[in-house]
Amino acid sequence: MDVIEKIDRLRKERGWSVNYLAMEAMLTQSTLSNLYVRHTEPKLSTLRAICGAFGITLSEFFEEEGGKNDKREGEEQEEELVRKVKALSPKAKEGLLLLLKDLPS
Repeated sequence: MDVIEKIDRLRKERGWSVNYLAMEAMLTQSTLSNLYVRHTEPKLSTLRAICGAFGITLSEFFEEEGGKNDKREGEEQEEELVRKVKALSPKAKEGLLLLLKDLPS
């Protein structure tokens, strides 16, 4: 498995730019750019940060592609919700929280 290609695929699946991934992983853009330009595997700490940004563990990152197909649809929906909530303004988040509190459990 090519680690850089997998990072790139996961990034593109989410519609993220390299800059956005760097921000989400709390890495410098130059750190990620160097990985792409030099096509070198990242340090473990860098890969952990990238996996954290994607919301996956290292073991999930290295799991075979068949394992990804077993992911429940509900988990994918939750991940999408989290991504969308993160993108909201603080005022919109407050409004969403009020709306959610009014929904039945």
